[in-house]
Amino acid sequence: MLRTIVEPESYRRAWLADADDPGDHSAVALIGSAVVGTATLSVTDSLGQGVKAPDSPWSASEARIGYTLDPSVHGRGLGTELALGLLSLAFDDLGLHRVTATCFADNHPSWRLLERVGMRREAHSVKDAWHAEHGWVDGYTYAILRTEWEGSEEQRVSAGWGSAPGASPMGQAG
Repeated sequence: MLRTIVEPESYRRAWLADADDPGDHSAVALIGSAVVGTATLSVTDSLGQGVKAPDSPWSASEARIGYTLDPSVHGRGLGTELALGLLSLAFDDLGLHRVTATCFADNHPSWRLLERVGMRREAHSVKDAWHAEHGWVDGYTYAILRTEWEGSEEQRVSAGWGSAPGASPMGQAG
């Protein structure tokens, strides 16, 4: 988590202000009417050579995902459901090439979640992130390609995730 103090009303205003950004796709996790988590998928360009054009294969071909959950709901599978929903949106609905995520190296539940949804660890960065209580801490970068996502469909179906593009228990994201 990159925030240690959150004033709910200002956070809500800032979060909703991104609603019109075509590169930002966000979702909330609800239990009843209570918001217990947020998730985002931010579409970006990949690295590419040449002049950028709307049909460049690297234009808007990558995304970064992130999620935050209320500690009171940890361990219920909501983070996994959010991450799978974002990956389904990225690959099945938006047709992106690659998705990345980062976390603190000491955040074992977060990096285990990323591995559980099929992402692979690509980097271990040394003291690249500031933590309010621990100072400079190490971080991990995870990634998954669309071809890897498509190749893991059987695993997702057996986990109850669904088989049709965009099918998920999370419902519609965007």
